[in-house]
Amino acid sequence: MSAEDTTQSEHCDHRVRLFHANLVWPLQLVTKSSTERSGHHWEIFDANQKGQPWQRIDDEFTDDPAEFKERHYREFVSFLPYVQRFLYGEGRSRQNSADDQPGNSPIHVFRRKDIDRVRLTLTMDATPVELEVVHLDLYFFHDLDLVLLNLEVRGHDLPLDTVRDILFRFGRAYPSGWEESGAGLHNAHRAEWLSADGTVIARSDADHRDKYLGFVCAHRSPCISDHWAYLLRPLVLAHSDEPGDLRFRLIEYHRMPMTVFIALEKPRTLRREDWVRIGLATTLHPCEPLPTNDPSVIEFESRYCQDRYWSTAPEGPSTRFICTGNSLTVVGDAASSFFADSERGVLTQFRHQYFLVFLITHLHRAALLVFSEILVGAVNDLDIRHESSVRRFKRRIRANFETFLRFTHRYWFHEISERPHVQSVFRLCASHLRNDALYDEVRDEMREMSHYLDSDTQRRQNNTVVRLTVITILGLIATVTTGYFGMNIIPFGEGTASERLTHGVLATSIFVGLVLFAVARSRRLSEFLEAMADEKLGVGTKFRVLLRALGSK
Repeated sequence: MSAEDTTQSEHCDHRVRLFHANLVWPLQLVTKSSTERSGHHWEIFDANQKGQPWQRIDDEFTDDPAEFKERHYREFVSFLPYVQRFLYGEGRSRQNSADDQPGNSPIHVFRRKDIDRVRLTLTMDATPVELEVVHLDLYFFHDLDLVLLNLEVRGHDLPLDTVRDILFRFGRAYPSGWEESGAGLHNAHRAEWLSADGTVIARSDADHRDKYLGFVCAHRSPCISDHWAYLLRPLVLAHSDEPGDLRFRLIEYHRMPMTVFIALEKPRTLRREDWVRIGLATTLHPCEPLPTNDPSVIEFESRYCQDRYWSTAPEGPSTRFICTGNSLTVVGDAASSFFADSERGVLTQFRHQYFLVFLITHLHRAALLVFSEILVGAVNDLDIRHESSVRRFKRRIRANFETFLRFTHRYWFHEISERPHVQSVFRLCASHLRNDALYDEVRDEMREMSHYLDSDTQRRQNNTVVRLTVITILGLIATVTTGYFGMNIIPFGEGTASERLTHGVLATSIFVGLVLFAVARSRRLSEFLEAMADEKLGVGTKFRVLLRALGSK
């Protein structure tokens, strides 16, 4: 065999000895009006369990120092103090008084353990592949109307082509279309959740074309596959007919963001095309030719690669980080014991530190998109002809603005770590997601709404001042007149008690009527006062303005 044939054989025979992937799926939460004030989202979710498999967990940290592992410590100290408080809560002292209770993290996590594996049939004639389900979590966040699904899967000894196919086809909420055979386009042909004994708990239904077409036609909203709907219950799709107090809507495209760990044999023998296909595996079809004229391919290394630890030194980790925003891929040598070490090596850093970096960046983006969606919904619901709609609009805008302020101070970070590589991965991911630009857009939208509310309030105050000014001027005329002739022009106080009462009621009614008439005509009367002050207008014009103010045409 020639050297060229040997090299080609190595390219085709690459095996992934260890494969880890996390699907991170942000969803917007919607509650029914009857339950909006009955508790926080996670409290409503917890109250609706009724046999559901989700269980509340605090975090993976333990109060027992004997069980607190070094990987917990390494994860904790990787972040700056304000990020630590966000992820793990406030600091605790050993002797807490009544006024010094330990603070809680704004993150609330639920986990289910009934699903042991996922079986993927990637294409119609492909051999099924089984992946172990390591973690299946739901992350709720205080003050934010969103939840993040985290599904972590693991596989061993897989062909590299199969891994790339998994990354491309797995993690799609619904099919993007259908092939002539009726199979879903671009998604896995079949995905099945398996219990520990191998029982199929739920499976995908991408081939049920009429279901998806009918749902979009009826609701103008996408429908998700049955196996994803099963995972999320008791959360239910917002526009579905399925009963549920806590409902969700899709925030972005149906392709779920993903973190990927790949331990390869001889990764340095990979060609550039192989690296591009691995880094862009979630969006680049495995069977299509490489789009060599695409800027993402031409500038692949400069745009997406972090090669701080991609070195030829034998003692180095030989690890390459590839971040596109919607995916974070870590590739290294399977022969390196440090790379695949689950307690102290790159694997534990990937599953903990870098996963949290990826989680934070997508939390930022999802929260900002939800804020923008709430603003759009408030504007669409506004009808200035109805006072109730205006009041509802103001309440929604002020509540959203208040929540945005808390988001800025509690969740929004530009720096999360003093470790250069952790910080650089965070900035790279946030940059590709355009988080800073999106934050500026949402903040400007908030300011516009706030300026509108302020200007509307100022307009109402100005109208009130105009009315008071008109009434004061009319009252001044009456006061000066009665003061000149004396307060009691007509001696009403000399009659009987019934006459005085009648006179009092009659006078009060007349004065109230005059005041109400002045209030009703205050805007026109203010125009008359302005006309009187204008020396350029003639008497006839001023008289016509007066008649118009009094209601005459």
